[in-house]
Amino acid sequence: MKNWFKSGSPWIWLNAGAIAISMIMVVGLLALILVRGFSHFWPSPILMTDLTTHDGRQVHIVGELSRSQVLPAQVLRDAGVPIDDDIQLVTRHLIKQGNRDVWGRDFVWYPEVGMTEWSYPRDAMRLERREWGDFYGFPVRILEQGRTVAEGDQLWPELQQRIRRANEIFDEIRRIERGEIGNVNHRMERVRLSERRMDLQWREGRITVAERDQGMAALAAQRLELDQEYAVLQERLDALYQDVRRDTLVARVMDGREWQIPMAQIIRAVKPNDMSVFGKTGLYLKQFWEFMSGYPREANTEGGIFPAIFGTVTMVFVMSIIVTPFGVLAAIYLREYARQGPLLRVIRISVYNLAGVPSIVFGVFGLGFFVYFMGGAIDRNFYPEALPSPTFGTPGLMWASFTLALLTLPVVIVATEEGLSRIPSTIRHGSLALGATKAETLWKVVVPLATPAMMTGLILAIARAAGEVAPLMLVGVVKLAPTLPIDGNFPFIHLERKIMHLGFHIYDVGFQSPNVEAAQPLVYATALTLVALIVMLNLTAISIRNHLREKYRGESD
Repeated sequence: MKNWFKSGSPWIWLNAGAIAISMIMVVGLLALILVRGFSHFWPSPILMTDLTTHDGRQVHIVGELSRSQVLPAQVLRDAGVPIDDDIQLVTRHLIKQGNRDVWGRDFVWYPEVGMTEWSYPRDAMRLERREWGDFYGFPVRILEQGRTVAEGDQLWPELQQRIRRANEIFDEIRRIERGEIGNVNHRMERVRLSERRMDLQWREGRITVAERDQGMAALAAQRLELDQEYAVLQERLDALYQDVRRDTLVARVMDGREWQIPMAQIIRAVKPNDMSVFGKTGLYLKQFWEFMSGYPREANTEGGIFPAIFGTVTMVFVMSIIVTPFGVLAAIYLREYARQGPLLRVIRISVYNLAGVPSIVFGVFGLGFFVYFMGGAIDRNFYPEALPSPTFGTPGLMWASFTLALLTLPVVIVATEEGLSRIPSTIRHGSLALGATKAETLWKVVVPLATPAMMTGLILAIARAAGEVAPLMLVGVVKLAPTLPIDGNFPFIHLERKIMHLGFHIYDVGFQSPNVEAAQPLVYATALTLVALIVMLNLTAISIRNHLREKYRGESD
C-alpha cells in the first residue's frame, strides 16, 4: 500500500474521479436546462375535470398540467385549504388555466381530493395572444363587424384563415411603425437638432442672421416634407388598424360564459388534443423559431429573445475589438520593452489582482468614468444641441463594451505575456543575426508566433464577458430596448443606444417577473441559448487559433 501511494497512482485516480464527477455535473446541468426549457415549446394536452370543494361547490377546470406535488395534508390545512382529518397525504396539481383577463391569474393549485377523472376533449383549444397570455376554451362562432359569419363545422378552418389574415396585417403595421415611421422620426429628430445647432451657432456669433434664416428656411422645407410623409404613413396605419379590428372570436370558458376575443390579439389557435405527432413536431419547431427570432412581449414572459441575442453578440464583438489591441500592446510592452525590476513586478501583481476585482466594481467605475465623465464631455463638445438630453452621457452599448473590455483586459495581458515568454530566444537571436532590427524581429517573427496565445486570451475574455450581468445593469443594458443598435439610419451602428442582454434577460424574467410560473421555462430556455451562444463564439475563436497555430508552426519549422 505504501509503495502504491509512492507511485502516485492514487492521485491519478483522484484527479480522474474529480474530472469525471465534474463532467457528469456539467452534462446533468445542461440536460436539466434542456429538458426544462425546450420542453416548454411542445404542445401539452388540454385537460378538463370538475372539482368538488369542501363546501360542496363545483369548480370546472380546463387547462394544461404544469406539475404535481405530493404534500402532507397538514401543510395544506395550515395554508387554509380544508382537508379531511383522515387524509395524511394530498396530491395537488398546478394547472395553467390561462384566461388572465377572465380569472385574473394564469396558474392555480388544485388538490386532487374531490377531483373527477380527467378527460381530454378534442375540441378544446389554446389561443396564443399578444396580450393577457394564453386563452383556453371552446370556439363558438366568428363575428365580422358584429355579424356571425362562421360556426359549427366551418368555424375552425375559417378561424385559421382569419388569424393568418390578422397576423399579416399586424406584421405590416409593425413593419411600418418600426421601419418607415421610425425612419421618419429619426430624420425629424435630426432636423430638430440641426435647427437647435444653427440657433446656438448664431447666439455664439459663428454665423450671421442671414445665414441662420437661410438655413432655417431649408430645414423648415425638410420638416414640411417629413410631416407630409408622416401623414401618409399615419393614414395607412389607421386603415390597417381599422381593418385588423374587423373580426372577433367568441369562445366559451370553463364556467360556460362566452368571451369575445379580438382577432387582432390572436397569434395562433391550436387544438393539442386533436393533433398528430407530426403536427405537434411542426408546431414545436415553429414556436422554437419564433422564440429565437421574435421580440419579447408581456413583460418578457412571452415572445422571443432576438433583441437579447443581438445585443449580446454585438456587445461581445465591440468588446473584442477594444480589448484585443490594448491587451496585446500592454503585454508586448511589459514583456519586450519594459525594464525588469521592482516596479515592473508591482505592475504585474496589480494586473493579476485586477482580474480578481468583483465585476460590480467595474460597473460602478464605468458608470462614473465612462458614462458621466467621458460621455458628458462628448455631449458638451460634440452634441450641445441635444442637451440637456444626453447622447453619449447615458448608459449605452459603447460604455458597456468599454467596461467589459476593462474587466477582461487582465486576461488578455496575462495570456499574451505567457505566449511571448514561450517563444525560444534562439528565434529572436537568429532574426537579429540575419540583420533584422528589434522591432522587425518583434512584429514579423515573435508576435505572429504568439498569435495563438493571444487568441486564447480573447477566448477567455469572450467567455467571461458574455456571461456578465452585474456591471451591465449600470452601463447600458435594459429590460426592454426600443430599438436595435444597428439599423438602416445613418451612421447605421448606434453605439449610444441601450441594448438587451441574455444574462440580464435571465435575471429579469427569473426574479423580476410578475408571473413566475409562466416565466420559469423561459429562464431555462434563455440560459441554454446563452450557453450555446458562448460555445459558438468560443468555437469560432478556437478554430481561428488552431488555424494560426498550424500556419506559424509550419513557418517556424
